[in-house]
Amino acid sequence: MSTPNRVYLARLAGVAVFDPNGDQVGRVRDAVARLRATQRPPEVVGLVAEMPMRRRIFLSINRITSIDADAVVLGSGTLNLRRFEKRPNELLVLEEMLDRRVQLDPGGQAGTVVDVAMECSRGGEWSLSRVAVREQAGRLARRGHLHQVEWDRVRGLTGIADARGTANLLAVLEDMRPADLANALQDLPDARRNEVAAALDDERLADVLSELPEHDQVEILAALDRERAADVLEEMDPDDAADLLNELSPPEQDVLLDLMRPGEADPVRQLLKYTPGTAGSVMTSEPVILPPDATVAEALARIREQQLSPAVAAQVFVTRAPMTTPTGRYLGMVHFQALLREPPADLLGGLVVNDIDPLRPATPLPEITRRMATYDLVGMPVIDQNNRLVGAVTVDDVLDQSLPPDWRDRDAPVEGVLTGPARDGADD
Repeated sequence: MSTPNRVYLARLAGVAVFDPNGDQVGRVRDAVARLRATQRPPEVVGLVAEMPMRRRIFLSINRITSIDADAVVLGSGTLNLRRFEKRPNELLVLEEMLDRRVQLDPGGQAGTVVDVAMECSRGGEWSLSRVAVREQAGRLARRGHLHQVEWDRVRGLTGIADARGTANLLAVLEDMRPADLANALQDLPDARRNEVAAALDDERLADVLSELPEHDQVEILAALDRERAADVLEEMDPDDAADLLNELSPPEQDVLLDLMRPGEADPVRQLLKYTPGTAGSVMTSEPVILPPDATVAEALARIREQQLSPAVAAQVFVTRAPMTTPTGRYLGMVHFQALLREPPADLLGGLVVNDIDPLRPATPLPEITRRMATYDLVGMPVIDQNNRLVGAVTVDDVLDQSLPPDWRDRDAPVEGVLTGPARDGADD
């Protein structure tokens, strides 16, 4: 691998970072540049890498031995695991500069930043050198011309940005998992976070909201108009939508529920009735449900559906009609491993397992956790007093409730993570 003299940073986002032993330690999420008192371009002092457990750390540019399109490789030394915090004289290049509205000299042509390049001098110092700017398109033009110009030919690159779009930042973030995108949103200023969130389509935003702390969910939802907020809630799993609505006042809950389609709002209304900390309050009301005369092949096709989470797809619940909650009489469940072992034409009615008592809506969380751990289950049925299936509690629901309330918050401490000294000395 080799390090080019010039690197465009938007293309570097998401590239894997490896230590000297070849082990991956994270992925590049941004570059850190230090503003100078003179008119010289900002000096690039390092990269921000995201590690497991959503921890973002600083990688000094002096520690990086190789950069290419596939990997960033670190040299020898101890990795500083202290959570990255931006200093007052620094800027995060991708977060703060992409989509910024600027003007080109000479002539003052307006445009939008789509990428920024860093370049290494003969002395080994990296600095921001060139800017890719797309002209604002005229009325008859579909896309403005793209200019790649020197840093000093662009006005408006630093300081408070005017209102700006989100297309280029979203392009950098588009391949992230919802949890990672939620993590990235938490790093943005509130106004910018809300802009980016609003630019996501309804399904993507619903997935991301489910991965954010409650206070961020509420703030993003409040920044949307109510009709859009209702559309996003419709795309969320009913249990996640109920959790979010529980953070709002009852009048606001009613407004949003009334704007949702009845078929989407009714399961959420039902979940809101259950006492917090019980099976009813944490269950999903949309598990995989099939009749006893369905075949193994039909069940396998159902659990292969992409929108199902692994925990929900791990078992099929078998009931009498109707097949939506609350169902007809609950008969039992079939684990996906059993489906893999049986002939495709066999009927589910002959495979059901019902030797473990189902949960009731009022079953408290500690009892749910104990029973799932005792029987090594990733999902359990929840039935009402009439033996009808009303939902299922899955292991991800239990974990979510068992962790500290602020576990999704980037500012919450992470136990068991070693940290090095503050970012100074060689790390500068």
